[in-house]
Amino acid sequence: MNDCVFCRIVAGEAPATKVYEDDTLCAFLDIRPIARGHMLVVPKQHAAELEDLDAELGAYVFRAGHRLALAVRRSTLAADGANLLLNDGTAAFQTVAHVHLHVIPRKHGDKFRFAAGVVLRRPHDAESTAAAIQAGIAALERDEKPGRNGKLGMERPEEGAQE
Repeated sequence: MNDCVFCRIVAGEAPATKVYEDDTLCAFLDIRPIARGHMLVVPKQHAAELEDLDAELGAYVFRAGHRLALAVRRSTLAADGANLLLNDGTAAFQTVAHVHLHVIPRKHGDKFRFAAGVVLRRPHDAESTAAAIQAGIAALERDEKPGRNGKLGMERPEEGAQE
């Protein structure tokens, strides 16, 4: 697990632009984004593939991706939608052996820009992008009913689910 770049990011030992973090997971900007705001949501507990991931923890990761997709719609990134993508195993083009969910903001009519992003994968201004997403998270929380847990307004998995 020490050679896992995502574990090092979670531990603060490798650089990343984090947009959200709680006791269970971390979301940060992809260093080779397909589109501005492209994030990765990773569980803090190392799991190389879905087979290694507790189902409750996996559901929590997906709920976080869902909430972040909603947040980018409310941000100045003004996304019209998002692709949520999880590549499971090298046969599915997983390049880092740590389960991670891609959240890729999309806009109407961005087919060519999106296709170019897949090929070029160039970084955008990380600080302003992260700030926009965090403002979107805050806007999402303002729009929600009170009583949810965590910064993303989600129920966390039971403690036993992480072990």
